[in-house]
Amino acid sequence: MSTAPHPGDAQGFPGDFVASCLDAALARGGGVQGITGLQGSGKSTLAAQVAALASQRGIAVAVLSLDDAYLDHDERTALARDVHPLLATRGPPGTHDVGLACRTLDALRAGETVALPRFDKLGDRRLPVSDWPRAGPVGLVLFEGWFLGTPAEPAAALVEPVNALEGDEDRDGRWRHWCNDALGREYPTLWRRIDHLLFLQGPGLDVVPRWRWQQEQALQARHPDRQAMRREQVGRFVQFFERTSRQAMRTLPGIADRVVRLDAQRRLL
Repeated sequence: MSTAPHPGDAQGFPGDFVASCLDAALARGGGVQGITGLQGSGKSTLAAQVAALASQRGIAVAVLSLDDAYLDHDERTALARDVHPLLATRGPPGTHDVGLACRTLDALRAGETVALPRFDKLGDRRLPVSDWPRAGPVGLVLFEGWFLGTPAEPAAALVEPVNALEGDEDRDGRWRHWCNDALGREYPTLWRRIDHLLFLQGPGLDVVPRWRWQQEQALQARHPDRQAMRREQVGRFVQFFERTSRQAMRTLPGIADRVVRLDAQRRLL
């Protein structure tokens, strides 16, 4: 079995697997193909490979990441001031412009030409609209994100903290309740726009810090003149995602239309 290394590596997933993803999506008539999985599982790599193969076949594809629909820095700063300081950090439910993502997918589905949102992670800001690439009409939309399709947790599950971040900085549970409420209130309308969901199921949460660190190294390599997160910063950052990641691992195997199991080296099982 071929290896799928960390995002950014040119080898990526095995060609026959990539082709099967594209063929299945086209057989269903295109639409919006969702790709989800824990941080660093290879979602962006797979989306790029499927898009490249489609291009080789003369099929126009748009790729949209949930990460590109983050609320801008100033909007999250306002949430941090008005709701909870932890909301300054992008990533968890409630830190996305769900309406923007919905409008973009709707326009692509309608056959329109649309500007695709783009977020500068190193600058922690959304790029100006003038810098967004344009796409459309397209035969297929690839939409990737780390918790696509994940439902909210029951309130009883929020009582106990899941890690040191929650225990030390969210002692009253206000942050995790706010994020969970957003997950249940805002995101289902976005999930309903996904026609088919593929879940890249990693072996467990213990691999996420290493996978996420590899992502950060790849980002730094692409932008050597700018400063990415250090390893200790990545260790703190992944704690923001742990609660919803646990919920995704519990629920997505029963929600996704296709589940693809990966080992700790991202090899297909």
